[in-house]
Amino acid sequence: MMLTDAIRAEGYRLLKNRTTVFWSVVFLPVMSLVLSTLGVLAARLNEKQLAEANINLNMPGGALDLGQTLLAVAADVANPAVLLFVLIGAATVYAGDYRWETWRLTSARNSRPALLLAKVVNVALLALAAIAVLVLSKVIGDAIKGVIMGRSLSFSLGDDAGRMLAVGGLGWARIVQFTLIGLLTAVVSRSLLAALFVPLVVGVAQAAAPMILAGMGVTPGGWVSMLVSPAQAFDLLKSDLAGEIVPLVALTPAVTSFVLWLILPLAGALAWFSRQDLSKE
Repeated sequence: MMLTDAIRAEGYRLLKNRTTVFWSVVFLPVMSLVLSTLGVLAARLNEKQLAEANINLNMPGGALDLGQTLLAVAADVANPAVLLFVLIGAATVYAGDYRWETWRLTSARNSRPALLLAKVVNVALLALAAIAVLVLSKVIGDAIKGVIMGRSLSFSLGDDAGRMLAVGGLGWARIVQFTLIGLLTAVVSRSLLAALFVPLVVGVAQAAAPMILAGMGVTPGGWVSMLVSPAQAFDLLKSDLAGEIVPLVALTPAVTSFVLWLILPLAGALAWFSRQDLSKE
């Protein structure tokens, strides 16, 4: 009951913060839709000139399958741009009570674990909303593309529906995983800027780690490489869910790394926050 109350209260606060919701949920999909529409429209208007210049637009004819659009978007919901913009909202949620010095007002009304977990749940819902709006914008964008290019629209998903949900769900978990680094940073540093920039630095380091370790003789895809790079683990798991053949020996460290990077930042933040002096916040 205490956790439910905390989730409801935190959700109310988040919904009232329209700037955060805009940047985390709305901005990227809308800009992507606008830019893609303008690009297709410009290509259509200049089709004759481009053809005379022997520029291939790589736009095949035939029906445009919106089901395949859904599959493509599901495989790309955790791209760097989405991670960045959701992180903006996550950092605001996680570090807001430090910045506005309101922890001392809310911590007396509920347990500390419930208050922190409520923030995590709402950030997870924020990420889910961002994914939903992104998928909608991509489908609308391809529909507009079909109209502009004079292509009919179709929809075929069939047996790929389960795969789409599995890959999209993994992408959602990856976004939550990335923002949990911001949670731990916010609790330890009490800084909004740190909660925003530290995960970015860590993310870049994790992406570069497999290549650096390979130069030191560490096997890519092995335990060490996977444990320091949840991004690599995510890519491998996504390939497996997408139907590609992935060796079982590589799946075990990938699953372990992905789960640990979900659990450890959250556990660390809860442990630190439970003992933190909030008298000044």
